[in-house]
Parts: sequence; C-alpha cells; structure tokens
Amino acid sequence: MGVFTSGSGRRSRSLSSVLGGIAVVGASALVLAGCAPAESEEPAGPTEELSLKIGTILPQSGALAFLGPPEEAGVALAVQDINEADLGITVEAIYRDSGDTTTDTATVSVTDLLSQNVSAIVGAASSGVSFTVIDQIVGAGVVQMSPANTSPNFTTYDDNGLYWRTAPSDLLQGEVLGNLIAEDGAATLGMLVLNDAYGTGLAAALAATFEAAGGEVVAEELFNEGDTSFDAQVSALTAAAPDAIAVITFDQAKIVVPALVGAGYPGSQLYFVDGNLADYSADFEAGLVEGAKGTLPGLDIATLGNFQDRLLEVDPNLTEFSYAAESYDAVVLIALAALAAGSTEGVDIASKLQEVSGGSGDGEKCTDFASCAQIILDGGVVDYDGPSGPITFDENGDPTEATIGIFQYNADNTFSRIN
Repeated sequence: MGVFTSGSGRRSRSLSSVLGGIAVVGASALVLAGCAPAESEEPAGPTEELSLKIGTILPQSGALAFLGPPEEAGVALAVQDINEADLGITVEAIYRDSGDTTTDTATVSVTDLLSQNVSAIVGAASSGVSFTVIDQIVGAGVVQMSPANTSPNFTTYDDNGLYWRTAPSDLLQGEVLGNLIAEDGAATLGMLVLNDAYGTGLAAALAATFEAAGGEVVAEELFNEGDTSFDAQVSALTAAAPDAIAVITFDQAKIVVPALVGAGYPGSQLYFVDGNLADYSADFEAGLVEGAKGTLPGLDIATLGNFQDRLLEVDPNLTEFSYAAESYDAVVLIALAALAAGSTEGVDIASKLQEVSGGSGDGEKCTDFASCAQIILDGGVVDYDGPSGPITFDENGDPTEATIGIFQYNADNTFSRIN
C-alpha cells in the first residue's frame, strides 16, 4: 500500500511514490472556528422536519453514458436509506441528463432543476461538463457536488464555497498511474489525450510523475470531444514507438484502442484511466487488451459488504459500478449537512459540508446515515465515512483522503482489481 500525504494549503500537494498499488491520500484539514451555541434545555439538532430536494445531472447520454447507471443507482440508494431512516429529513431526487460537451444538455437540465427549487445538484460526471454549468448553479446559491469530477482546476475555482466533489483530484490519479507505468518498466510514454479540463489535467499530472521517475514522454496527441477520426493521432503515436501508451479518453477508447492494436501496437502495453476503464467484452475481439492496466479512484466495491448487492436491488441491470459509492456519499453528505444546519438553503448546507465530512469540528465517527443523523439530532457533531472512503473535505471542497485502485484486463476484455 502506498501512502500519500499532502501538506495543507490551497494550491499544492506533496506526493510520494506508489508502493504496491493502492494510493491512500491524507491531508491536514482546515479547522473552521464557529460560535458556540447558546445554552438550552432543548437538543441542539433541528426541531422541524426538513424536506430536501436534490437534482442530478449525470450522464444518461454522451461519451460517459456508461457511468450514468451506477451513479444514478448510488443516488437512489442513498435517498432510500435517508427516507427509510425517518430521522428529521426526507429527500426527493429529480434525475436529469448531463450529456457531454458536444451538447447543451447540461445547461437545459440545470435550468429545469433550478426552476424546481432544488437545494443541491449532484453531477456532472465530466469535468468539462461541470465547467459549463458551475457558474449557473453556484450563482443561484445551490450546492453542486460531483461524484466524478477530477480536474485539478476545480480546487481553486471561484465557486462561492458551493462546489464540492467526492472524487479526488487527478493530481492523485496521475501520480499513481505515472508511477505504475514506470514501475512496469516503461522508459518512454505516449499519450492520447482528450482536449478538455479532465484530459489535459490528468495528462499533465501523469507526465510530471513519469518524468520525475526517469521516464520520457515521447508523444502527446490531443483530440476534441466529438471527433470521429483518430488516424493522425494513431499514426503519430505508433511512429514514436513508446514503451507504453496512456489512453486518456472517454468512450472514444472503443474506436482508438482497436485502431492502435490494428496498427501493430501491443494491447497489453496500453494504460486506461477512470474515464474509459470499462467492460469491453462486447466491443473488442477476445484478447485485444489482455494484460493492459488502468486506474480508477475508489475503494474495491467488492469489499464493501452488501453495498454492491444493494445497488443491484435498485438497478438489477447494472454491469458497471464506477463512482456509485461516490454518488451515494454525495447525497448522504448533503442530507447530513442540511440536518446539521437545520436548513435546506444551499448556502447553509455548504456551511456544514466540511464539518459533517470530518474536515472540521472534531466530530464523532459514523458510517451510515441513520447513526449520523441521530448524533446530530442529539446535539452532536458527526464525521461521516462512507462506502467511497473517509472523504474529509478540505476548505476547497476536495476530499483529502482517497484510494486509487489498479486494474488489469483479462482475456475476455473485462477487468479485475489487482491490488
């Protein structure tokens, strides 16, 4: 297990190398001082039942549509757990599509959700999509919490304290992936990169780590969302003959990967990322990417007790589980913050998010909504740890602790965790 510890501060983190695959990231959190409540014989928790309305902009269509079902299942399961607890708050979720950056679907969806007076919006999955709507959301005084945005650019974005995410910055995934490729023996690296905030941010972190480990990036080919031909990029990458190629794409991998292998590049020397680590058993011929590896933030869902089974009860057709836990935790954290604030106003919810995550307040540990809610109702402070991990928000709305899993493709083009 490789442990990454980052120092406090708004703009920088100090990262160490991977030792054995899993990267657990820790950071000192900013402790926010608050006024002590006035003495009262009544419990400090809220006294009126709260009705919280949450919207989602998760990918039902577009280049990340394969992530939509597990993310929406995570949201639905959290809503179910909160409402069944019957502890001072009920939640209604309104599901809308985010599309991708080739459409204005997200803007239309956000406009609709804001007209229905949601207090928070979960999504988008794509960093590029979130950047198209973040000003619209936070400008309305509504919380935005993404379960999958990983662009480092969100850390210092002027969001009025209303943007949060349960997925870690790609400074971390890039660190893990760069060290993995170097430790696998590659001396040279090529990269195919989606030209948006997600792709270029991850590529920069990956390149910095790989070069710090003594490697050389010999080719970096960009493409834009919506492109359908990748002949020029494939030619340039294969001509450079790198020891490894990192494919930093969304579902464009379905086109690019067979093209690279068809041009003579070994499928086993490809590296995938969270945006395209998917089951390709129905898309590629058997063995096409056998031995290829990839990274994905999050704990191993198979180790989370009955969480995967409970997701399948919500959606029996699930075949992907990426970012389901992060989506679940986003909803639970929003609900706990509302309960702690005694309010469903977006600004009030945001004021309690760092506290309920354990980033401030020295709260009591709890791992499910019901136990956390009871602590709040009894006048206490909580530190929620969920199926995606400890979370522990810093002052920028970033999780300060995260796990990056390493996966390897099997002969049938499915993938398995190897750490």
